[in-house]
This record gives sequence, C-alpha cells and structure tokens, in this order.
Amino acid sequence: MATFLYRLGRFAFRRRRYVALVWVALLFLAGFGAASASTPSASSFSMPGTEAQKAFDLLEQRFPGGSADGATARIVFKAPAGKTMNDAANKAEVAKVVDELPKGSKQVASVTDPYQANAVSKDGSTAYISVKYKVNGMALEDSDRESLEDSGKAAQKAGLTVEIGGDALQAKPETGSGEIIGVVIAGIVLMITFGSLIAAGLPLVTAIIGVGIGVSTITALANVLDLGNTTSTLASMIGLAVGIDYALFIVSRYRAELREGRDREEAIGRAVGTAGSAVVFAGLTVVIALCGLAVVNIPMLTKMGVAAAGTVVIAVLIALTLIPAVLGFTGKRVFGRRTRKKMEAGTVEAPTEAKPNMGTRWSSFVLRKPIWVLLAGVIGLGAVAVPAASLEMGLPDDGSQPTSTTQRRAYDTLSDGFGPGFNGPLMIVVDGARAGGAKAAADRTSDTIKKLPDVAEVMAPALNKEGDTATITVVPKSKPSSKDTEDLVHSIRDAGKDIKSETKAEVLVTGATAMNIDFSQRMNDALLPYLALVVGLAFLLLMVVFRSILVPLKAALGFLLSVVAALGAVVAVFQWGWLGGLFGVENPGPIMSMMPIFMVGVVFGLAMDYEVFLVTRMREAFVHGERPGQAIVTGFRHGARVVTAAAVIMIAVFSGFIGASDQMIKMIGFALAIAVFFDAFVVRMAIVPAVLALLGSKAWWLPGWLDRILPNVDVEGEGLKAHAAKASDGDDDRELARV
Repeated sequence: MATFLYRLGRFAFRRRRYVALVWVALLFLAGFGAASASTPSASSFSMPGTEAQKAFDLLEQRFPGGSADGATARIVFKAPAGKTMNDAANKAEVAKVVDELPKGSKQVASVTDPYQANAVSKDGSTAYISVKYKVNGMALEDSDRESLEDSGKAAQKAGLTVEIGGDALQAKPETGSGEIIGVVIAGIVLMITFGSLIAAGLPLVTAIIGVGIGVSTITALANVLDLGNTTSTLASMIGLAVGIDYALFIVSRYRAELREGRDREEAIGRAVGTAGSAVVFAGLTVVIALCGLAVVNIPMLTKMGVAAAGTVVIAVLIALTLIPAVLGFTGKRVFGRRTRKKMEAGTVEAPTEAKPNMGTRWSSFVLRKPIWVLLAGVIGLGAVAVPAASLEMGLPDDGSQPTSTTQRRAYDTLSDGFGPGFNGPLMIVVDGARAGGAKAAADRTSDTIKKLPDVAEVMAPALNKEGDTATITVVPKSKPSSKDTEDLVHSIRDAGKDIKSETKAEVLVTGATAMNIDFSQRMNDALLPYLALVVGLAFLLLMVVFRSILVPLKAALGFLLSVVAALGAVVAVFQWGWLGGLFGVENPGPIMSMMPIFMVGVVFGLAMDYEVFLVTRMREAFVHGERPGQAIVTGFRHGARVVTAAAVIMIAVFSGFIGASDQMIKMIGFALAIAVFFDAFVVRMAIVPAVLALLGSKAWWLPGWLDRILPNVDVEGEGLKAHAAKASDGDDDRELARV
C-alpha cells in the first residue's frame, strides 16, 4: 500500500493543476445539485419490528385520511389572575382562533374546540386547542408556521397568555456561530503548530472543500434518499474534524521529509506513502463504525451513518490527492520565513538530530514510571465514569427546550393546568378484525386501563367506519420521559396479551411517548451486537496494520475506557445538571437514547486516528531496528505534537456545536468533544505508552502462522526503501549509458 500511495502522491504533485481542477469541479457540481434540488421534506421516522410502529402503520391503513404521521400543535391559553377560560369573553377569543386556523393554512387537517373536547382544566385557568396537519412538521411551509404563530396574537392582546407547542413548529436546528468559533480555534492551533500561514490554512481550506462537497451532495439527495434534517449537521461535524486532522497528518510528514533534505516531489510521495497509509486505515475505522449503525435496524440512523461515512471517504481522498496537489503550488512556503532562510543556508537540523521536545520528555517520563502513569490514567477515567452507572435514557421533547421558547412554556403551562402526562398521551389501537369487531374489545381495554396505576384519564374509544379498529387516548399522570410512564406502557401491553387471548382482538400502544420507549429499547438491544461488530472488525484491521495482537487489544480496551468516562461526563452534565448552566442545559433529564451507541460508533472511529498515527510511527521505528523503549520515544518525538494539535482541533470543532439550539446536537457536540479529550490526552498520550513500555518487545508479537495469513500492507513504508533503491539503480544505469 505504501508504494501505491507513494506513486499516487507523486502523480497528484506532478498533475496538480488537473487534480485541483477536478476537485473544484466536483465542489461546483455538488453545489449546483444542492441549489437546484427541491426543498427537502422531513425524513420519515420508522422502527421496523416494534409494536409502536406496527400500530402506527395500522392507523394509516384503517383510518385513511387521518394523517397519522401529520404534524400536531397545541395552542395553550391561560387566563389572567382572577379569571377563568370559561368566561364569555375568553371563550369568544378562543372561538376566533378555532375559526381562523383552517383559513391560515391549507395543510390543517382538523382543529379541536377545547370546549367540546373537554380540554379545559378543572380550575378553569387553562385550555388548549389541538391542531392536526396533513403533513409532518418538516414538510410544513414557513407560511404555515407563521399562521400558527400568529393565531393567538389577538387573544394575547385581549389579556390571555398564549403559548404554542408540538412538532408543527419543528425547524432545522440552528447551531449558531459555534462552528465558526471552532474553525477559528483550529486555525490558531494550526498556526502555532506549523508557524506558517499557508501550512495552517491548507488543512482548513481542504477540509471545508470536502465538507462542502459532502453536505451539498446530501442536500441534493435529501428528497431522493429521505434523509433527516440532522444528517447534514452530523456529516459536517465529523467531516470537518477528520478533514482537518488528515490534512494535518500529511502536511506534517511532508515538512519532516523536506527537513531530511529530499526534493519536493519525493517528499510528498513519501508523506503520502507513510502518513497517507495511516490516514487510509484511520478513515476505514471511522467508516466501519458509522456504517455499522445499520445493525440497529432504524433506517434514519442507518442513513445518517452512511451519509457521514461518505463525507469521511471524501476527506480521505482529499488528503491523498488534493493535499499533494496544493502542496505543489506552495513550494517551501509551508515553512515560516525564518525556517526557510535556515534551510537555504543549510543550518536546519534534521528531525532525528533535533533537541528533545515535549513529546520526547513526556514519553521518557512515562518509560521511567509506567505503572504509576497507567494507574493514574485508569483510576482517573474510572472516577469520571461513575455517573454512567445512573444512566437514564429517553428522547428529548418540548420539556427539554430552553425556557425562552414558546414550546417549553406551552409544555410547562399544560403540566400546571392538566398534569405532566398531558404532554405525552398514549394512543391505544385495538385491532378487532379477527374478533368480529372492535367495540367490545375496546370497551374491555378501556376498563382495564382505568384500573392501572399512573393513569390520569382514559378517553372514550373512537371506532373507524368499518368498526374493526378503535383508538383510545390514555393520559398518564407522569411526564412523558419518566420511568412511571414507561412502566405504564409495559403494563398496558401486558394487559393487552390477556385481552387478545380472550377476545382475539390485538391491543397495541403507540404515540410519540411509546415510540420513544421502543426506540430506547431498540438502542439497548443493539448496543452489544454493534459493539462486537465495530470493535471486532476494527481489531482485525488494526491487527493487519500493526502486525500484532496485543496492540489492537490495548487500543480497543483503551477506547472502551474513554467512552464510558465520556458517557459519565454526559450523565453528570445533562442528566444530573452539574455545570448545566455553563453548557446551556436548562432542564436536566434523561440522556438521548441513541447517545451510547452513537458514541461507540463515532468515537471509536475518531479515537483510532490517534492510535494509528501515533503507534505507526512507533512501529516504523521498531521495524527499522530501534529498541521497544526507544521506538516509543521516537514515535512521540515525531507524532505527539501533531496528535495533540489534531485533538485540540477536533475538540474545538465539536465544542462549537454545544451552542446549538437543538438539544440533540448540543449533547452530541459535548459528548464527542469530551470523549476526544479523554481518548487523546489520557488514553493515547498516557495509557498507551505506559502499556507499551510494560510489554516491551512482546507488544509487537504475532504468531508465525497468523503472520503468514495476514496481508502485508506495509504501513511503515518499508517497501519504499526497496523502491527508492531500485529507482536509484535505474538512474545510475542510465547515467552510465550516456557516458
């Protein structure tokens, strides 16, 4: 592989104008596709095989025109102190809103009058209008949302408090200026690392080009592939981080080769042949982790993973082709002015002769105290991981929104007036097709549910025209994300089994709350198989790279430690509320259901970047004859500064998303940033060298039979020596022939 990448790097260098032109053309082509694509509609959320999804599909079939997947909204009214919503004047204001809503949007399917639907609180202080739309929240036009938001303004002027909740106000998450700050920090770090404006700007520019191509392609294909609104955000988050890192690795190695005295073409060939090999395998681990999300069997999550993996592939290709091409234009300006002058004067020391840097000093310290460093790292991360034992999972709802939003205020008003359960009613679907009708089974189901604990109200069953299906709305006493509500869902499902055995009618529980519960269960069930798949495939991949069993095993165990510690930090901040104000967490609650499995996928791939880049330099030194301890020092001398810079950049990029308005994006940004911090600075920079120091030469042991089976990919660039010697002999022969 090293020889192939070496040739690819030299080719890109020689044909730099054409290579650069191709990438610019791809950027414009993707941009044109995104600009000409129709506005993406909302991605359909489905969970094949779950009871909630089965009930949802049944509703669409048995209640045609009912807009089962349509957006919903609740316009919540609160009367002024000393008055009630039953006062004639207030009832008149609500009636105006009920009449005007269908006129303001063609997508309104139904509007429920609170005075006819028993939607007025017992004390009369609160009432709400339920609005159902024909399409889902993301498919609504801005004019539809504006009409909804304007509907209660007249009532507000009359003295009523009016707030609006529901997914009808759902919009694309806004991440604000956080990403820009992250990119600026990345630029500063690159400037400090390289001491050259051109060298610092190169990884940023190429990473932005890669993200531009990836996100534009996602936007262009959003409708065709039914991609969710967070897909492009995830792709840009990961693509920007790895794009900068991969470019940083190539540029850093190129500068080192120039310092060795090689000409520019040879330097870029060797940089791509060595560091490029690490980039390829690091990228493969990320792609494996992201595409592995398909095992969860949730289409939305699979598409998110594949789309983000596509952006990572683009980042790898750019690092291998566009970076060498652009370096061809920059010449030796990848160094600062002072360094260029020293190089022209021949006074620059080669890297092997350089004075000890922070990397060598730190690695030498670890070699002297490996057991103490190992214990400190493991105990420290273990302490941070303790809160993970209290993990509670769920999905964010309007209750997790900032208090400045009308959705959150509507949520709180409903909770105060009717009880927390009104924010997450359950929909019970009674399928009586095999029972000769649903009415008797529905009445039996309704009576059974009323006797269950944590039930606030059970609405009268509603039959379809054929009479073979009924729906029952159940309002829990507890809020949607509580454990009591989850227990109620399981209790209803258990009772439904008895009803089915007696009446042959099937009882199914669905609704947003039930979908969230089933989603969380699906995540829990898939975590171990997914972990086994991702870690297993990556273990095999790293075994091929490092020609070792213990090094990949150490890499996998270190990753698990950093992920559990990061999950503990997430629980402490977002569930317990520690330092919540610092990160904009106004209402601590359950952790997003997909967070553990998502962290396993993304963080594993990103963590392997540092493992591959840092340890391949150690492996390279060991293969070239250095002692195990000295190989560790050599690897840190060459790689510690680059890995540190790469980690700081990635942390800065991910931290930029903590300022997002969307709770899911905020949590993902924090989780990835803290996980990279733990993995890069504790695991890879401390635990890894300590373990390698204790193992010595045994770290690089591989059974002979396995060595013969595994393909030799030559990540260390050993084959480049033979290639260079052969090229040198060829040059000598041609020179002699001319004489």
